[in-house]
Amino acid sequence: MSNHEASHTKPGFRVVTVLLFTLCAAIVGQVSSRVMASRQLEAATHELALTPVNVTRPAVGAATSQFVLPATVQPYMATTIYARTNGYLQKWYADIGTQVRKGQLLATIASPEIDSQLDAARATLRQVEAGLKLARITAGRYANLGHTDAVAQQEVDQATQNLSGQQATLQAAQAEVRRLQQLQGFEKVYAPFDGVVTSRKVDVGNLISAGGSAQGIDLFQVSQIQTLRVFVSVPENYAAAVKEERAAQVEFAQYPGQTFPGTIVRNAHSIDPVTRTLLMEVDVPNRDGRLLPGSYASVRFNLHQNRPSYVLPANVLLFRAEGQQVAVVTSGHLIELRDVTVGTDFGSTVQIVSGLNGSEDIVLNPPDSLLRGQHVQVVAAKGN
Repeated sequence: MSNHEASHTKPGFRVVTVLLFTLCAAIVGQVSSRVMASRQLEAATHELALTPVNVTRPAVGAATSQFVLPATVQPYMATTIYARTNGYLQKWYADIGTQVRKGQLLATIASPEIDSQLDAARATLRQVEAGLKLARITAGRYANLGHTDAVAQQEVDQATQNLSGQQATLQAAQAEVRRLQQLQGFEKVYAPFDGVVTSRKVDVGNLISAGGSAQGIDLFQVSQIQTLRVFVSVPENYAAAVKEERAAQVEFAQYPGQTFPGTIVRNAHSIDPVTRTLLMEVDVPNRDGRLLPGSYASVRFNLHQNRPSYVLPANVLLFRAEGQQVAVVTSGHLIELRDVTVGTDFGSTVQIVSGLNGSEDIVLNPPDSLLRGQHVQVVAAKGN
């Protein structure tokens, strides 16, 4: 080939070379773009395949926790007073709200029949005493004559037996007099203890029948309110902790914002199988009489924690065959199922007394399908 022909073919070769290079570059770029898109799609698909979870951190439990329960307020002592004799109410001396002392006269009952029966019994007693006196003299005389054989031994024995019979009759007559005297004593109604009259259901002239509520109406109700008994039913899961306490705070609806100190004095030592609660009594001093029996009250217990604990929302718990667990997210976004022990259930939150150290990320509302070692995606973290 001449030099002239070579000069004509070089530009063509260069053009072809450029075209080929451009085509290869385009192919390489397109392949690289598809590879990158494929990787991005794979990453996105993997990310979407992870279970999204919200997590929270445990809060350190307070050294003292509180909870409030409704309670029933009763007087320290209360009694209903009934009549022990029949008659008519002659006069009453104490109305509702009256402060009374033990042995104070509350009312008198007129019982003419009892008075008449007592008079007759006393007359019979006098007759028996006279007969006994005569029988004693006769028996003495016959006993003296018996030594002289002036009378038969049978007559002596009859006189002696007559004396014994008169003595027995005297005892019966005396017992009848005492019985009627006691019934006459019941014509006066006295206060059984220091307290306040909370009810008076009779008035002057009312017919009074002896006996309890099945036979006659009650006359008075007397309550001792210097100390009030506050009864509260403590749920079973609080019972052990409350039993170790000695004090509680009582709140009354009529005194909002005020608390009254009370002392836990006793408990039933038995869980009610129906309500699953432990009945406890809290005594509250009421020397000024401000607090009233029958009021609506609430008892606030302060529970002292003997060991460190953590507080978490109640919806972190998993209830499985292994027991109560929480799902912990590790640093590698893996699920670890941790066995925990629940102390006090506060309703929306729970106290965890073992199984955590406080630095874990705990899954909120964990699904039942969550498995140990499962990869998850943390969507949001909530700190306490």
